[in-house]
Amino acid sequence: MTHRTCRHPESSPYRQGLAKGPANHAPLTPLAFLERTADVYPQRTAVIDGDRRFTYAAFRDRCRRLASALVRHGIVPGDTVAVMLPNIHPLLEAHFGVPMAGAVLNALNVRLDPDSLAYILEHSGTRLVLCDAEFAPVIAEALAAMTAPPPVVEIQGEGAAGPGETGYESFLQTGDPAFAPLYPEDEWQAISLNYTSGTTGRPKGVVYHHRGAYLNAIGNALVWGMDQHPVYLWTLPMFHCNGWCFPWTITLMAGTHVCLRRVEGQAIMEAFAQHGVTHLCGAPVVMGMIVNLPVSERPDFDQKVRMMTAASAPPAAVLEKMDAIGIDVTHVYGLTEVYGPATVCAFQEDWQGLDTSARAVKLARQGVRYPVLEGLEVMDPTTMTPVPRDGVSMGEIMMRGHDVMMGYLKNPDATAAAFEGGWFHTGDLAVMHADGYAEIRDRSKDVIISGGENVSSIEVEGVLYRHPAVAEAAVVAMPHDRWGEVPCAFVALHEGVEADEADIIAFARERLAGFKTPKRVVFGPLPKTSTGKIQKFVLRQRAAK
Repeated sequence: MTHRTCRHPESSPYRQGLAKGPANHAPLTPLAFLERTADVYPQRTAVIDGDRRFTYAAFRDRCRRLASALVRHGIVPGDTVAVMLPNIHPLLEAHFGVPMAGAVLNALNVRLDPDSLAYILEHSGTRLVLCDAEFAPVIAEALAAMTAPPPVVEIQGEGAAGPGETGYESFLQTGDPAFAPLYPEDEWQAISLNYTSGTTGRPKGVVYHHRGAYLNAIGNALVWGMDQHPVYLWTLPMFHCNGWCFPWTITLMAGTHVCLRRVEGQAIMEAFAQHGVTHLCGAPVVMGMIVNLPVSERPDFDQKVRMMTAASAPPAAVLEKMDAIGIDVTHVYGLTEVYGPATVCAFQEDWQGLDTSARAVKLARQGVRYPVLEGLEVMDPTTMTPVPRDGVSMGEIMMRGHDVMMGYLKNPDATAAAFEGGWFHTGDLAVMHADGYAEIRDRSKDVIISGGENVSSIEVEGVLYRHPAVAEAAVVAMPHDRWGEVPCAFVALHEGVEADEADIIAFARERLAGFKTPKRVVFGPLPKTSTGKIQKFVLRQRAAK
């Protein structure tokens, strides 16, 4: 989409005596969603977390207490507060309480290894960590590797073993429920920080602002046609792009957040039946948990359930099974840099008449832009011109607008490269169909998406090269029934040295998070170009066999 901009001349009556002020302008922030919902629906159930229930009035009080406690603990506007939590109510509270204190929320990926966590905590300048006792050992190891580790507030249980000194509920009690939230003076102010693997070994810190979070939260409700009071099940990790902004979306819609510490097929289905769940999000692996659950273990539920999924397109057979259970699937696409989903495969009425396989082909596309995304194009990255809409010509997906990140924290070169030419470069190669729907065909980045997690092939290769027997290594994505993709390593050994698959995998597992560890190792010479570059496209073909 192209357009021009204009500015009214100084002599225009629309420039005379008309100005922004507190009566006619306020910076956009999703914090306002909680204030309104708690005012309008104070007794509606906001959160269900196991045996615990909180009304919206109580939820607001807890978020204000958290903000107040953070301020009393020395947190000042612009500080980073990190959280290492599963999908439980303190993580929901952090999505409001941390920015209410003027701070920036850094939700840590609970699957990361101590070295990566230590890097993130240092790079972000984290001033305080809220940590669940389940992850106390890995956080303790990360803190031990830091020169100036931040203090930790423990979440799960008073006095449980862990690096924290103060229990979460005790910490909340130091806060004031009448605390006046610190709203941003500028909607461009940072609200959260999310780290993504990208194409390098070290993650990049993606900075979100209040305006983008506000608008993308609204975009979620619009593309889903969401009614008031949805019941949303937290299967999507809230550390993924702030749960795709759904902590704010569901609160905006005065819905109920149903927390789920562990994502398992039976627990999901039981939540459908017990709580009347209407919506959930997740990677295709979550759909596999649902459809593969034995019929005898599936509780009955009457309501229609809607699921939003990203990553690889759902296979036609899975879509059929989901529909038979009573779950309608919406396919979206996005990246950490665009607040999660930014495009949706918007359903067209005439698709209803297609047979299952033909409809699945349509539904597998990445689709059209969110209403809050200003521009979406598949472009030639060299000329920065759109490719023909013929479903064949390849280009790179580019985006621009309201819900594109502020940039990468402390990384101006990467930010400039990502925004070159006035568009955000996704690195995903795609075609554009005649109807304006984009469809990814390949990735220019060698990132493996395993169960919704980004795995940097370069990082894994760097570990493999440290094995004394490895002369060359290349890592590519290998299809996997459950996780979508998993790492597959191709290794050439030093002459006269021996190693087997189990040895290589064990070596990697000691140095990487489990989801980053190769699941298969293939030995032999690596295919190369005439200039000596490893031909990863050949390896991907081999891994797929």
